[in-house]
Order: sequence, then C-alpha cells, then structure tokens
Amino acid sequence: MIIITLILAVVLAFVFYVYLHNRVLSNVLTLLMIVVMGISGVLIVKNDHDHYGLHNVRTTTTKTIYSASPSKQLPMMIYQSIGTADQHRVYVYKSSANAKKTQHTAAKVTTTNTVKRTTGKNRIVTTKTYREYQNGAYKFWFGLAGNGHQYVKEHNTIYLNKNWTVLSAQQAKQLQKLASSKTYQAKQKSAAKAYIQKQVMAAMTKDPTMSTTQRQKLIKQATAEYQAQAMQQLIKQVKQSK
Repeated sequence: MIIITLILAVVLAFVFYVYLHNRVLSNVLTLLMIVVMGISGVLIVKNDHDHYGLHNVRTTTTKTIYSASPSKQLPMMIYQSIGTADQHRVYVYKSSANAKKTQHTAAKVTTTNTVKRTTGKNRIVTTKTYREYQNGAYKFWFGLAGNGHQYVKEHNTIYLNKNWTVLSAQQAKQLQKLASSKTYQAKQKSAAKAYIQKQVMAAMTKDPTMSTTQRQKLIKQATAEYQAQAMQQLIKQVKQSK
C-alpha cells in the first residue's frame, strides 16, 4: 500500500499544481503531497534496507539421523568444507538406517553448524530464522514489497553419540585407503595375534581351568578390543596428518 500511496502522491501533486487555479490551495496541497512522497520514500527505504515493520521469527525442527558410513561398527559424520578457510561446512548423513541416498545440511553461507555429544538419539535440531511482519498494519502498508516470510539464516545443532567419528571427506578417504592397504592389514594381523595371545595367557594364568568355550569368548572379546583400539589409533593418525 505504501507504494500505491507514493504513486498517488506523485499523481496528485502534479494535478494540484497544474490544474488547480487557486494558487494558495494549489501550493498547499502540492506541498502536502510532496511531504507524503518524502515520508513514503523514506519508509520504503527503511523497510527494504533496515527491515522496518519486520521482526525475526524462529522455527525449530528435529530430525533423527543415521551414519553415512558403510561400516556399522564405525559410525561417522562426514563433512565437506566450503571454501578454503573452513568457515562453512556441509555435514553428510542418512535419514534412515536403510536409506540408499545420503542427505546433507544446507550448503549456504547463511547456514552454521555446531556438533555436540549426547547420550540420547543422534539428531539434527535445525533453527531457521525468517523475517515476518510485526502485525497486520505493517503487512497492509508494506505487503506489496513481498518481503514477508523472508529467509534470513539457519543453525544446525548436530547431536552425536560418543562412538561417532567426525571426519572431513578427505580424511574419510584417507582412512579407507590406509585401512585397506595390504601393508597395514599385514601389520595389524601380526599385532592382533600378539595382543590376543597376551590377553589369553594373562587370563589363563589367573584361571588355569578356563574352558575352551571361555577361551573362545575371550579371544573374540580381545579381537574386538584390539580392532577398536587400532582403528582409533588410525583415526588419530589421519586427523593429525595435513
């Protein structure tokens, strides 16, 4: 409506100045329309530049997420940096355990992300900020500008369990390359064998009557422990590398 008011003020100022023969009345009404034009112009600029008549409204949504890692034993949150300064990141995840396609946070400079650890569900809490008209009067006057429900920014708080590993896409590729190398696998095979033997010998020293079933259970447990430790060490190595 403010735009229509501005146009009407321009038209009426012309009409009053040109067609009114009473010069005093003509000058007064023309001056009044010029004032209306000035006020309308200032309000239009303030609405567009300073968001006059608008206020920020936030909406929050929560979504359960699942690891995009192919390994169920090693859940990961993988991110890709945008730009060279690593100021903005895109985080990759799945929306369900069986989803074939991955999803990611918005790749916008207006999107920020924070990763926090939790003992609850792995989830993303997204808070989006929009500009809305403060009331119906402001919408009436500035509605034609179409700047109501204007997207401003969003923030994702990503809650992950402690067993999740956060790596960049480059680090994830490097981890996969190192873990699948024949040299690493051969080294880990011999180291795992030595670790398991040490654990079994220590357990049998404490309990010489240990049954075959108990030994097999211990071997399985020691194997899992060593693999977890070896993977964490490899992850640490990848994170420290440039």
